[in-house]
Amino acid sequence: MVKQGKAVETVSLSVELAPRNPHGLHLRNPVMVASGTFGYGSEYAKLVDVHRLGAIICKGTTLEGRDGNIGPRTAETAAGMLNAIGLQNRGVDWLLREHAPRWAKWKTPVIVNIAAESVAEYADLAYQLDGREGVAGIEVNISCPNVAGGNVPFGSSPAAAAEVTAAVRRASSLPLIIKLSPNVTDIASIASAVEAAGADAVSLINTVQGMAIDVQRRRPVLGNTFGGLSGPAIKPIALRLVYQVAQAVSIPIIGIGGIASTNDALEFLMAGATAVQVGSASFANPHAALDLLDGLERWLLVEGLADVREIVGAALPK
Repeated sequence: MVKQGKAVETVSLSVELAPRNPHGLHLRNPVMVASGTFGYGSEYAKLVDVHRLGAIICKGTTLEGRDGNIGPRTAETAAGMLNAIGLQNRGVDWLLREHAPRWAKWKTPVIVNIAAESVAEYADLAYQLDGREGVAGIEVNISCPNVAGGNVPFGSSPAAAAEVTAAVRRASSLPLIIKLSPNVTDIASIASAVEAAGADAVSLINTVQGMAIDVQRRRPVLGNTFGGLSGPAIKPIALRLVYQVAQAVSIPIIGIGGIASTNDALEFLMAGATAVQVGSASFANPHAALDLLDGLERWLLVEGLADVREIVGAALPK
């Protein structure tokens, strides 16, 4: 039970995301920024103090560079946005050459999000990132289609998700986070499968599939027809799935989905998340993650709580 009213002068915000990994993944605070919403960190470093963040998840990276989908690639919705970027990036070699040396000098750990179309590609990416200075961990996007398996996403079944996880685990000793898709029927069983296959943590959720139609043109708004919905609209979905997964796994959970305020973060932490990622909110307010962090510390002080870990899972069944 959360205690209130006890006077505290300082608050511990530090969390550990890979307690089972020899390297560990220690964060000074539980506020991270999500892949695809913060670039490579350097873009936002001109606007905010990136060294105050718990961690940065960089833009999704593939083996070779990708041009991404045809436009339009984004569309505003009533409570969020749709995106169909298509993993545009310049490939892992470019990332290691241009960004990893800079990250190595930062106080904030940077985790590389990877995406691939085959198990072998995932393993190759992990191998190339392993032991590279500036790379603190790997987040695996398993919402990608398995081209060898009929274009069915890797994250759609426990077996496929576990196969990718095991391959990446064999290829790298880095802390390993598996990013789960909400577009499945039983996310808890998939989370359990990746834990058994060697994941150090899970992050959830990735975007929810959606679309928009231009009624004047009578055509889909996005060039790719479908896109991923993010923002406030998906928060209740994400919160429910974090709550379910927290009762199925024993590894740390990172909550993602519509998190824009201190109260949003508190809900995810109480649902069982050890840390949270701020995503789309950074587009509207580059300071969103740091505003949330400041608010979280103030809330803990007012509540008389000396350690943020005291509220992790507070809303779960006892």
